[in-house]
Amino acid sequence: MKKRNAIYWVTMLCIVLLSACQSGAPKEDKSAEQEVTAKPVKVKGEEVTYQTDSTTMNGYIAYDENQEGKRPAILVIHEWWGHNEYVRERADMLAALGYTALAVDMYGDGKQAGHPDDAGKFAGAVFSNMPEATARFEAAITLLKSHASVDGDKIAAIGYCFGGSVALTMANAGADLDAVAAFHSGVGLPVMPGEKLTAKVLVCNGAADPFISAESVTTFKAMMDSANADYQYIAYDSAVHGFTNKGADALGEQFGLPLAYQQAADEQSWDELQKLLKSVF
Repeated sequence: MKKRNAIYWVTMLCIVLLSACQSGAPKEDKSAEQEVTAKPVKVKGEEVTYQTDSTTMNGYIAYDENQEGKRPAILVIHEWWGHNEYVRERADMLAALGYTALAVDMYGDGKQAGHPDDAGKFAGAVFSNMPEATARFEAAITLLKSHASVDGDKIAAIGYCFGGSVALTMANAGADLDAVAAFHSGVGLPVMPGEKLTAKVLVCNGAADPFISAESVTTFKAMMDSANADYQYIAYDSAVHGFTNKGADALGEQFGLPLAYQQAADEQSWDELQKLLKSVF
């Protein structure tokens, strides 16, 4: 009997000691194996060509090639200077945020203006022929939707100066866009807000921009309100035309124009754009 008890207690002691050793042993960390390492952002830019019946356009599409799956896409429309490095830079910035962005060419053949007189002529030619302007815009949308990285049901448009007016005009004309943002943009437009406007709208202008009259802003807001539009109009104190473009000061000095970059307004308006895109996508 005593021998049995001794065997019993020795057995129990071995079990306890074995359990203690197992509990104290380091456990295999499987979480490290299961954790998927996030790939760094790798923006890829591609030259693209697209057409209407009468015009060939040279654009630039940017996206994060390390990002998997389809994503919302943004049209980026240039200033009246034409499709240049600035509009491509903005496309790259949007790609780094996880969107696919197409820097469009509204003038055709990648045409750029070297003087304000030429820029005015190029911009005026676009707005004087709205059927062709619409065709160019729609061709850009079609190209963007066809890209392998793009969710074709999630499209927005942003624009600077002339490009902002284009984006607003197309939205007012009923373009199928989720959101539109315009920066230092005129708001006296070829097509004003009405029942065809369905996009959510952001306008970021300089409060001291001499190219944008107080009367045009009042009229624009009144028509947006009448259309029950979902919009925000922001005027940045002391900011003038071109406040998002770091090259604005040099251009203003070169041509004697009231153009100037303002870092605070640039950064704040970019933050507002990100809020807009997150709200619709």
